[in-house]
Amino acid sequence: MIVVTGATGNVGRPLVAALAATGARVTAVSRGTSPVAVPDGVRHRQADLADPESLRPHLDGADALFLHDGGAGAHLLSPRGIVGVAKAGGVDRIVLLSSIGVATRPRSASHGGTMRAFEDAVRQSGLDWTVLRPGGFHSNAYAWAETVRAHRTVAAPFGDVGLPTVDPGDIAEVAAAALHEDGHAGQVYTLTGPALITPRQGAEALADALGEPVRFVEQTREEARARMLRFMPEPVVDTTLDAIGEPTPAEQRISPDVERVLGRGPRTFADWVRRNVGAFR
Repeated sequence: MIVVTGATGNVGRPLVAALAATGARVTAVSRGTSPVAVPDGVRHRQADLADPESLRPHLDGADALFLHDGGAGAHLLSPRGIVGVAKAGGVDRIVLLSSIGVATRPRSASHGGTMRAFEDAVRQSGLDWTVLRPGGFHSNAYAWAETVRAHRTVAAPFGDVGLPTVDPGDIAEVAAAALHEDGHAGQVYTLTGPALITPRQGAEALADALGEPVRFVEQTREEARARMLRFMPEPVVDTTLDAIGEPTPAEQRISPDVERVLGRGPRTFADWVRRNVGAFR
């Protein structure tokens, strides 16, 4: 059995679907208590990674665990506590959703601190492990949905700085392969899209999918920072702004790892927009 934490997230949801399609037994775990729609044959359970013991009852019979990155609350989690519960529960394979920032921003609290601690806990567990290090997600564009729906406007900083954002569905398919196929133990996969995409180009892709003009408004760093502080911790905001405003060469490099694992190239931002355009109408 495979246990997927963060099962209602942008990666967790398609991962559960991909695993279910293989016929694997899957337990989808999320923090919320509201009913969650899952594929036939998948069971949904509630657990909060901030309390590792809440995960223990759902690991009975599990041999693999997908451990998500904890999101904005990752700094509140105990990586060794979670991994210890998984190991005690009989799990022998962990696939960790980490971040490219562990390699490119080692001095940041969120990446060099929190996410590095998760990677260290997994690597030192004695279990088979695979680490996934994506860059930015195509789905970060959901942050524009409200203004696109209301005003056909995208507001973002650093309008002409490009990053190779990645489709969460591609991350999910790589994770599925690492969870139920052999040959991925001890691997660190850097996951990107096929090309650099700027915020201005993102607005153009939305306009193409909607069939209507979408205006791009470039924010200052401070304007963007004020908005992001409403839902992200300050250290994460500052690291994110540094990465999207002045990316390192490694953060702009196109990785071959999606194609190496899946046998096909990664999907473009425009592909993602066409599949999810309903959120912007």
